[in-house]
Amino acid sequence: MNDDDSGLFFEEMKNVKPLSKVRIDKNNKRSLTKDESKESARSNAESFDVAPESMFVLSEVPQVEPLEFLEWKQVGVQNAVFDKLKRGSYAIEGELDLHRKYVEEASRAVWEFLKKASLSGWRCVLISHGKGEKSPTPARLKSFLARWLIDHPEVIAYSSAQRFHGGVGALYVLLRKSDLEKETNRERHGLKSEYENDE
Repeated sequence: MNDDDSGLFFEEMKNVKPLSKVRIDKNNKRSLTKDESKESARSNAESFDVAPESMFVLSEVPQVEPLEFLEWKQVGVQNAVFDKLKRGSYAIEGELDLHRKYVEEASRAVWEFLKKASLSGWRCVLISHGKGEKSPTPARLKSFLARWLIDHPEVIAYSSAQRFHGGVGALYVLLRKSDLEKETNRERHGLKSEYENDE
């Protein structure tokens, strides 16, 4: 850069203010400030203001079998984390029982429960849906729940429970970490990704 270029550069930059100090990690992702974390929590809360009917499918969904073992994980969730969920090794921080509920009633209950779980910072919850073996449409509620959880923005994985938690009549559900939890986890474990070091 010659003297003319240098003078032009400083002339152009004279009104530019420096950014507030934020830490940049090696993946070029900056940490959230305290105010940003609060704003993010507020924004998560606002995302739940949508009526469950507009989020969850209430028409027909792919049918599962009453005794079928269900499992699903989002891309990026490590196998070790998923295996731990399937073993029932995460502490269950909240439970919801959907027995004897109609589909529409269950959709509201699931929506409200996951809203509470997310705002409370819960990571793993148990949802009991029953097998629906004697229902006119077997496993109807189980089928809907399997689809709803995949569609829900806070859910990153689920698996049919161990027998002592209800077996194929219940699901372990793993929820996304809050931004504050992710930041704390990055600092503790050397800037790993969101789904790593989930313990």
